[in-house]
Amino acid sequence: MSVYTSRERVIAAFERRIADHPATDLRCTEEAWTALKKHFNVETNNDVLDALNIDMRWLYLPYTGPAELSAATLFSEGTDYWGVKMVKAENKYNTYFEISHHPLANMKSIDEIESYSWPSLDWWDYSAVPRMIETFNKKEDRAIMFYAESVYETAWYMRGLENFLVDLYENPEIVDCICTRIANYYYERILRVIEAANGKIDIIGSGGDIGEQRCMLMSPAIWREKLKSYTMKLITPFKEMGFKTFYHSCGSLVPVIDDFIEAGLDVLDPIQVTAEGMNPEEIFPQFGDRLSFHGAIDVVELLPHSSAEEVYRETTRMIDILGRNGGFIVAPSHMVQGDTPIENVVVIYDAAKDHTVR
Repeated sequence: MSVYTSRERVIAAFERRIADHPATDLRCTEEAWTALKKHFNVETNNDVLDALNIDMRWLYLPYTGPAELSAATLFSEGTDYWGVKMVKAENKYNTYFEISHHPLANMKSIDEIESYSWPSLDWWDYSAVPRMIETFNKKEDRAIMFYAESVYETAWYMRGLENFLVDLYENPEIVDCICTRIANYYYERILRVIEAANGKIDIIGSGGDIGEQRCMLMSPAIWREKLKSYTMKLITPFKEMGFKTFYHSCGSLVPVIDDFIEAGLDVLDPIQVTAEGMNPEEIFPQFGDRLSFHGAIDVVELLPHSSAEEVYRETTRMIDILGRNGGFIVAPSHMVQGDTPIENVVVIYDAAKDHTVR
């Protein structure tokens, strides 16, 4: 088999075609990034990705809006551009940021929500997109994904999770008002990024955790009735434009995976293997002929607590199951945490590289 470029390897995975070896991706907490930079003696996260020859790159826009709204959502302390406030929450391995204020929590009417100070689409540096892509591609052409965020999660960050879930049943007009605003914002921002990228973006990603360990966070019926259309606004139009599509949801969402496939989804992330119905032996026979997968290398038990040899074997096993038709991007099931041994991260990509098709 011929040797694929890094970008070609990812595109093949999205199209369920077998490449020379599986495509790869990596996400980390800041503590894990720091440890990897020290290990490879490099300066940036992108340098780490290049050192590991990771195939995908996630593009996020630089923020240029009001300084008082500049906190990165769930990644720093302060207030983000939606008005959501976050505080630091630390353990001995990682620093996290939890929501301390939901700006729409006490609003009772559509008029109140409509009069809220919603963010501007001009609060982003779209002109930075070409040079960011150039940096990603400095070693080799990579598959570039613009990750557009989540309508559902942004809505509950602003409203409060309990309020929002109650609204699905008791105040559907409030759900519609908030989600319409957010979906339109993200949709229009994607269009601006596409224009700025001038053909250099391959994938449009979005997400929203609609699953938990045993089932979905709401009934499949209420998701379809109240949230599906907003979710698919960040998938279907871009699939129709010719982009590859990617959706992230932790937990078990088996009842609605067919809905995503019908809407044009190419890749589902992260395949949380310990969640109900999400283990590879179950999920591949149901969906593997119509959907590709991303993730599946468990970050909760496997990576922090196993030997490098065990991680190598489990990565190989995941490739053998989920990647039997080429439709698998090897990656941890979420962000690598700060208590993960470096060798356990490195060996994931050794296993992918060694899984060569001849």
